This record gives sequence, C-alpha cells and structure tokens, in this order.
Amino acid sequence: MLRKLLFVAVVAGLVGILAPSCKINYTFTGANLSPNVKTFTVYYFPNRARLINPTLSQSFTEELREKLTRQTSLNELSESGDLEFEGQITGYEFCPMSIQKADESAQTRLTVTINLKYTNNQVPEENFEKSFSAYEDFDSNLSISSVEEELSAEIIKKLTEDIFNATIANW
Repeated sequence: MLRKLLFVAVVAGLVGILAPSCKINYTFTGANLSPNVKTFTVYYFPNRARLINPTLSQSFTEELREKLTRQTSLNELSESGDLEFEGQITGYEFCPMSIQKADESAQTRLTVTINLKYTNNQVPEENFEKSFSAYEDFDSNLSISSVEEELSAEIIKKLTEDIFNATIANW
C-alpha cells in the first residue's frame, strides 16, 4: 500500500513538472504568433492595376488594419511594427463568364489581385512575398456601377481573410 502511494506521488510530481513544458496555445481567432510579436504595421496599398477603382486602395488597407486589430491583441504602429504588411493592388478586372448562345455572357466576374510583402521582424523565417486573388460573380444584366461597391467589399473581406490565414494563422 505504501508503495502504491509513493508511486502515485512520484507520478503526480512528474506530471506537475513536465506538464507546463508541454504548452499548446489555443485562440478563438486562429492567431498563431510568437510571444515576442507585439505590434503590426499596415502600409498603404497603392492601386497599380490597369483598371482603377478610386476607393479600393483605401478600403483594402483599412479593412486589413481592422481585421488585425479585431482578431489579435497586437498594437498598431504607423511604421516598423514587429509584423509589416505592404504591397500593391496589381489586378482589378471584369471578365465575362458563362457564355450563352449568341456569344452573350450570363455572368461577369470581378477579380482583384493583391501582391503582399509580409515581414515578420521577430521570426524572419516567416517572411514572404505572395500574390492573393479573390473574385465575385454577378449577373451580366446588371450595370457595373450598381454592383461594384458591394462586390469590392465582399472581395476585400475574402482577401483579408486569406492574408490573415497565411500570415497570422500560418495556414
């Protein structure tokens, strides 16, 4: 009986010592960051696409800032954050989709492409430069001006989610 008690005490002591070294971090936002990362910077993303939406650069930049603020505990700096997001909008295109008889399209697709340079000043091995693209389709009978703002907002949400997953969540 004494041996069992001693064995249980030793096992409990080892679990108490070893368990803290087996640390797993869970977050509700999917963020997976080094504890040294405390700040981020999102630089303005200029629009270098052939077709220009005059509000796209500002809208995308602000949405990325807001997503990082909402879904992480990082503080924003105007420059030189631990994480830096910079780049440019390289594509903004409308293309016909679902061609029907008489060479008319039933759907049109708006595609936005962003070239992102991600710099992690705390963990440089995670740095990368990559292109992200997202699209939305709409009925070709609708005018572009009547759907452009709503489509752009949906595409920006998709792009910021993809960028968040590729950088903060490391997916």
